[in-house]
Amino acid sequence: MSESERSRRPGGRSARVAAQVHQAVTDLVNERGYGNFTVRDIATRAGVADSSVYRRWGSLEALLSDVTLSRLNAQSPMPDTGSLDGDLRTYAANVAREITGPDGLALLRLAFALSGTGEDGVRARDALRAERTRQLQSMLDRAHDRGENPPDALDFLDHVLAPMYIRVLFGMGLTPDYVDDLVDRIL
Repeated sequence: MSESERSRRPGGRSARVAAQVHQAVTDLVNERGYGNFTVRDIATRAGVADSSVYRRWGSLEALLSDVTLSRLNAQSPMPDTGSLDGDLRTYAANVAREITGPDGLALLRLAFALSGTGEDGVRARDALRAERTRQLQSMLDRAHDRGENPPDALDFLDHVLAPMYIRVLFGMGLTPDYVDDLVDRIL
C-alpha cells in the first residue's frame, strides 16, 4: 500500500478492529458483567480472530485496561477554562456525564474489577490510576502556574470523584447540584 493510499484511510483496519473489540468488551460487560466472558467471546462479538486480540493486547486484563483507559480519555478530556474553579467544575461535570452515560456503569465496574484479577489485573488497574492521576495533575499544575492554589490530585480523587463513583455504583444517581457541592467543598 502506498503512502497516499494510507493517508486516505486514517486509522485503517487496525483502528477499526480496535474499535470493534472495544465495543464488544463494553457490550459484554453491560450484558454479562465482568468475569463472565472470554477473549473468544469478545473476538466472536467483534468479528475478529482470537489470535488478533492476543497479538494486539496480550491478555484479557491488558485489553480491559486499554478499553477503560481509552473510553475514559475520550469521554473526559482535561478542560482548560482558564481558572481552577472552571476546570474543576467542568472536569467533574464531564466525569458525572461519563459515568452516568450508557456505558458508564459498565466501565466503572470494569475499572474496579481489574484489581481482583491477579498480577496482570493489578498492573492494569495501577496503569489506569496512574494515567488518570497524570491527566488530573496536568490540569492542577496549570492552575498552580497561573498562581492559583489547587488541591492535591489524590484529595480531588477522594473528595470529588470517589463519592461520585460510589453513588453511581450503588444506584444513587448524580445531580449537577450534588457534583457542584463536591467541587465547592474541595475548593
